[in-house]
Amino acid sequence: MKLATIQIAGKEEAAIIFSGRFILIQTINELEKKKWGTDLFQLLQTNQLVELIDWYKNEGERKLSHLPSISVEEAVFAPLYRNPQSIWGVGMNYFDKAIELTGKPPEENPIIFMKPVTSLIGHGEAITLPRQSRQVTAEAELAIIIGESCKDIAEADALSVIAGYTTAIDVTAKDIHAKNPRFLQRSKSFDTFFSFGPYFITADEYTDLKQIIVKTVLNGEEAHHNTVANMMYKPSFIVSYFSQIMTLNPGDIIMTGTPGSVVIRNGDIIECQIDGFKALRNPVIDSK
Repeated sequence: MKLATIQIAGKEEAAIIFSGRFILIQTINELEKKKWGTDLFQLLQTNQLVELIDWYKNEGERKLSHLPSISVEEAVFAPLYRNPQSIWGVGMNYFDKAIELTGKPPEENPIIFMKPVTSLIGHGEAITLPRQSRQVTAEAELAIIIGESCKDIAEADALSVIAGYTTAIDVTAKDIHAKNPRFLQRSKSFDTFFSFGPYFITADEYTDLKQIIVKTVLNGEEAHHNTVANMMYKPSFIVSYFSQIMTLNPGDIIMTGTPGSVVIRNGDIIECQIDGFKALRNPVIDSK
């Protein structure tokens, strides 16, 4: 099942994507006598997403074509949600990327970092280049969205706590990080330095994550691509690894690493492209 969050009459509402159109959860509630949350974060927090998926598979899919919907032309996307408890990233997860940055393969344990909620934007919103940096890079990533609270989960069980996946763009002040590796967190934390959405695809849609191809695209030209099969740290390992450190909660987001980054400048358009998802696209503006 695919979902998105769209702007309707000044509100941000969750919708199921069906046959290229958008059916609001609120519409389903009204016509099907349901009481599901009308935003994706609420659905995740209350475990109602599981109920919604069951309804969709058993009866909803055949009913959706008869419900009032919103066309692609009418839809204005918002971030999937605004206030996750945690946004995490994994660095140098693809072998080629690690060699490019360090000249050696990744270590046994991944490099990890956090993104503040203030860095979060959605599809179509602008990435603002900060005045403190003269070289900013952006990179496409597959992002994991956690579906249930978990701690110390085994790698073999980790996929069971994933609600779904989305496209993401991680932005870095590369020159700040280059001055000193200890500045990694600062380089990742500026406002607008994390974008995700616009589509969320539930985990049950994927039987083989390894075949997913992630592409970094700049101004319409593909700059990098790679498959999940070439990750050093697989999604199941990543979720298990983070859960050994902290409790993961519904709605937490984990970026899984990039096939490659590009330098972005004022006027550029950066995209994350993954098959099955609408491309996540953000313009770039310069605060200077």
